[in-house]
Amino acid sequence: MDLISIVGLALGLLAIIVGQVLEGGHLGSLIQPTAFLIVIGGTAGAVMLQSPWRTFRDGLRMLAWVFRPPLPEQRQIIADVVAWSGVARKEGLLVLESRIGGMRDPFVKKGLQLLVDGVEPDRLREVLEVDIANWEHDLKLSSRIWESAGGYAPTIGILGAVMGLIHVMENLSDPSKLGAGIAVAFVATIYGVGAANLIFLPVAKKLHATIAQLVATREMIVDGLMGIAHGDNPRLIEARLEGYLPR
Repeated sequence: MDLISIVGLALGLLAIIVGQVLEGGHLGSLIQPTAFLIVIGGTAGAVMLQSPWRTFRDGLRMLAWVFRPPLPEQRQIIADVVAWSGVARKEGLLVLESRIGGMRDPFVKKGLQLLVDGVEPDRLREVLEVDIANWEHDLKLSSRIWESAGGYAPTIGILGAVMGLIHVMENLSDPSKLGAGIAVAFVATIYGVGAANLIFLPVAKKLHATIAQLVATREMIVDGLMGIAHGDNPRLIEARLEGYLPR
């Protein structure tokens, strides 16, 4: 669980609520179902319009990564690669075939299979790097729905504000209806700007950082497999892979 994401979201929302109370306002004035429907519904519709279904679906699923990022244990991966290297140097690459069935990561399975099949190191790197590039492209495409939502939400909020003011103008003869229209107008703007800058854009940035870490891990695996293919000393492979660890 990524505690800082939870604390950050809670702190951002709490700051707005406390600020409203300190200014003498009422929390109820910030709760406007109509404004919420306009902003969130309009933003979701705009994002869905620009995205294929699979991209939109995967982007929504990636929201869980903000609080529980699927980052593999890099030190364990290094230990595994070093172990494979030692076995390969002593008994040959074909012995690694018995390890393939126990791998959960399809990328690792593919790399080990290519290694066992005797693919040339340069071709091995080329194949795996194409795999990484396509995988990274799909992840970034899905994560960008949150960035797009951050761009649309403020504009939809302004649209909601204009709609609220139109409602006000239509009911100038009835003062009892003016307050509700004005409230929707201003709260819609708050929802749009707040959702974009407190949720959508930060989520997009967090997902981009997570994707970068995932890609770096796969590049580390490729580097390790290349070392095995070249017959490098396990200690040299370990030292090189440790350079991928975060400082």
